[in-house]
Amino acid sequence: MRIALDGRYIQDHFPGIGRYTYELARHLPPLAPEIEFLLLRNPGAPNSRFALDGILAGPNVREVPVQATPFGLRQQWELRRTLGRQAVHLYHSPYYLMPYALPCKTVATIHDLIPSRFPGSLPQPRLAPVYSALVRLCARRADHLIVDSDATLADLAHDGLSARTGATRVYLGVEPRFGPQPPDEVARHLARAGLAGPYVLYLGINKPHKNLLALLRAWAQVAAPLRQEHTLALAGHQDARYTEGHDLVESLGLGESVRFVGGVSEADLPLLYAGATCFVFPSLYEGFGLPILEALACGAPVACSNVSSMPEVAGDAALLFDPTSEGEIAAALTRLLTDEALRGRLAERGRAQARAFTWERTAAETLGVYRRLLSRGA
Repeated sequence: MRIALDGRYIQDHFPGIGRYTYELARHLPPLAPEIEFLLLRNPGAPNSRFALDGILAGPNVREVPVQATPFGLRQQWELRRTLGRQAVHLYHSPYYLMPYALPCKTVATIHDLIPSRFPGSLPQPRLAPVYSALVRLCARRADHLIVDSDATLADLAHDGLSARTGATRVYLGVEPRFGPQPPDEVARHLARAGLAGPYVLYLGINKPHKNLLALLRAWAQVAAPLRQEHTLALAGHQDARYTEGHDLVESLGLGESVRFVGGVSEADLPLLYAGATCFVFPSLYEGFGLPILEALACGAPVACSNVSSMPEVAGDAALLFDPTSEGEIAAALTRLLTDEALRGRLAERGRAQARAFTWERTAAETLGVYRRLLSRGA
């Protein structure tokens, strides 16, 4: 049996999807030694985050180079020829951009429906109808879909995208390195990062659906003494198209109480989570919400939105708020910053909640999807 995993997404341009694909590539082969896994790779794609040597050294893993990028038309014929020559039985695309006519069974992962729900967050918003059409084409052509949450499963059903192929919810996981960190290492990292005092952490990009403007307005409603004691640290890649956050900080007079941290290295992420007084995630929509899970695993008390997939990830281990209500966001932050006992209870619950989400489980349930699909025959 031969299964191809599209590893072209293991690259710098796809940090979240790259992580998902990388963890599948790490954990699937040991679970099924009787299956040969082909990892499709574009040799020219920049990859500074994910080490592949250990994966490719596996006895049932083989790298297959392809030149086509996920965004190019060339993949429609190059991957068809490549998979045919390799006699592949099943191909798994970790994204909806994929070859749509293949000589084998096809599984595709649709992480969210941002193209239709929040077109302004797309790299080229004017092409939102094209992105939405590609999601629909993926749903029609794949033999089965995988989604990250029950919320996305419901979104697919609402939009009529899962009726023909069927879809399975497979939760994502969190790496063991996300956990309580040695205090001295946390202190050294915070000193290097210029976060000398207590801080509230947000991690993620600054796209519109992440709702950062509401977070800033909510932060302005938090009592001034709390804002003087704590910094709101906004970490993660900044999309240059969206500068409103910087302007709002200035107009609200938030000054030194807000810090734009920027990108954070993979090695430093657990330290940043572990050092936070609390973690806040006000997104309007998530297919899963991996930063919530990472923060819980590291013992950071969490306050997050009560919409889409986020309550599934947080369980009873976080304060939930309506992300459209700046007053609710401010009230949740105030509770966490003033109630040390609550922070302790949430930190304990959070670590327990995170233990239920492992990449080993993600890979095992994904393998179950493969086996069920292949058992149906050609």
